[in-house]
Amino acid sequence: MNRDLADMRRVYAANDLAEANAGDCPFTLFDRWMADAAQTETLDPNAMTLATVDSEGQPKARTVLLKGFSEELGWVFYTNYTSDKGLELSGNPRCSLLFWWELLERQVRVEGFVQKISEAASDAYYTSRPRESQLGAWVSEQSQVIANREVLKGREAKLVEQYQGIDILPRPPHWGGYQVIPTAIEFWQGQPSRLHDRLRFKQATESKLWTRERLAP
Repeated sequence: MNRDLADMRRVYAANDLAEANAGDCPFTLFDRWMADAAQTETLDPNAMTLATVDSEGQPKARTVLLKGFSEELGWVFYTNYTSDKGLELSGNPRCSLLFWWELLERQVRVEGFVQKISEAASDAYYTSRPRESQLGAWVSEQSQVIANREVLKGREAKLVEQYQGIDILPRPPHWGGYQVIPTAIEFWQGQPSRLHDRLRFKQATESKLWTRERLAP
């Protein structure tokens, strides 16, 4: 065993998470924690790990960027519908999200299912992106095997010429947004002695009301 890794540890003591401060709505708490992360974390506070399961039952995880959230929409991100994650979500719409904010010693886990957002909403976000990102959505056949990087550069050069003089590119039909509708949301706050605070919100199927419970660390 690599003893250097085994000996890596630190004391978590930045904050605590009490029921009185958590409130009854997980979206209100998440909004507050995201605002804290935006002010504290130096890089990509909206980065989240998206976990899916493929047709053979193999879990897959990767980092994507959160681009919006609300109690009505859930958590919104954008990607290529024909990518590995897009195909996995098409076959099994259940997924998990993980947010990790190192400096705040906080973690949020979201469990739920996905559905595509409206085409109008995907169009609106796509046209708000920098032109280079708009081109990138056309260039990359995401998750497909390519011979080398020159393949991407060649496709990009052709598209730059094709759309020269056109300010707003059309959104590729294979690219758009998903919304993650949660069924459970867990907030984790690091604490000394590894006695971390864990509060989980679960939504009742019929009433749609959230219940809050504390979990042992």
